[in-house]
Amino acid sequence: MNYDQIFDQAIDRLHSEGRYRVFIDIMRNKGAYPNARCFHGHNGPKPITVWCSNDYLAMGQHPKVISAMEDALHDVGAGSGGTRNIGGNTHFHVELENELADLHGKDGALLFTSGYVSNDATLSTLAKILPGCVIFSDELNHASMIAGIRNSGCEKRVFRHNDVKHLEELLAAEDPDTPKLIAFESVYSMDGDVAPIHDICDLADHYNALTYIDEVHAVGMYGKRGGGISERDEAAHRIDIIEGTLGKAFGVMGGYIAADTRIVDVIRSYAPGFIFTTSLSPVLVAGVLASVRHLKESCEERDAQQANAAELKRYFREAGLPVMDSTTHIVPLMVGDPVRAKRISDILLAEYGVYVQPINFPTVPRGTERLRFTPGPAHTDAMMAELTKALVEIWDRLELRLAA
Repeated sequence: MNYDQIFDQAIDRLHSEGRYRVFIDIMRNKGAYPNARCFHGHNGPKPITVWCSNDYLAMGQHPKVISAMEDALHDVGAGSGGTRNIGGNTHFHVELENELADLHGKDGALLFTSGYVSNDATLSTLAKILPGCVIFSDELNHASMIAGIRNSGCEKRVFRHNDVKHLEELLAAEDPDTPKLIAFESVYSMDGDVAPIHDICDLADHYNALTYIDEVHAVGMYGKRGGGISERDEAAHRIDIIEGTLGKAFGVMGGYIAADTRIVDVIRSYAPGFIFTTSLSPVLVAGVLASVRHLKESCEERDAQQANAAELKRYFREAGLPVMDSTTHIVPLMVGDPVRAKRISDILLAEYGVYVQPINFPTVPRGTERLRFTPGPAHTDAMMAELTKALVEIWDRLELRLAA
């Protein structure tokens, strides 16, 4: 057995399909985001503008967040020292869980080391606890949700994206006494569309199903206090489990669920992904705590981000660029080919100092490869105009078609 040959062939396949991933080496400039430095090449760092960060509101740069983390570092040190059960349950963790429960109007919350882990651990554990559980999953759910469902070993039914009629057909076909869980996202981050939450909750009520919503791309971003789409649409009280991240709009790192205390206690007590891992550094938790508290009180960042997202869509549409329909802060530009998507990304970085990653399979279906822009509150009108001009030039250079 030639192991090296097998590994080489696996990587070669990615190169031949145009979806080998290259990590761009950057350093963000504190206090000057979205400006950063790129170490791509041999001529030293060059200035770039970041257009693809999930630090949607630039809270990772906010003075309150940085100050809270610095204070915690000097107060308690760097790491937590253990799992939550053995030495790693700091007062910062307890305070943050209380804040997150309050944010979503739930009785309890539970922290994880990432949004991926919170989805995987919670979904896999829930389905194992519920005898004969069937999970109904939107076809565009995130890989972490799919992994959790797969790791549960339970039966699953996949419904067409945001198709409530198809979901009802699947629910109606199950035994009424079978435990059911409907798992879906609020904002789908590659298309930028939103789930019909109330319609899904109506079906859950009718067919006696639990509801699980991934608000990763919405917490901090929507609602009067940043509780997500479920808060904006006044639906949080109808959702059994709300899952979110601390690494996107809140600007730091981590994941969580919010639910009633019974569900939280079950996950806390049974989920290996929670039990057997070192807890988040209290330095990180302190930063998130400051971010959550700030965004509960401030709409300034949300309003500016939404305004800039709408403005960038307008720039793209007026230039004839193939911007996809999106009702949220996500601004996807359709390319439809992995090689071209990578080529456009490379030209933007090398010639224009613009950093945006190509999005390829398996993140999106083959043939729908795209560039995904996430304008933040600090992106200026001049930056948008320069970006649009660069894209139009590249589209013309590569002989891609612009809309009339």
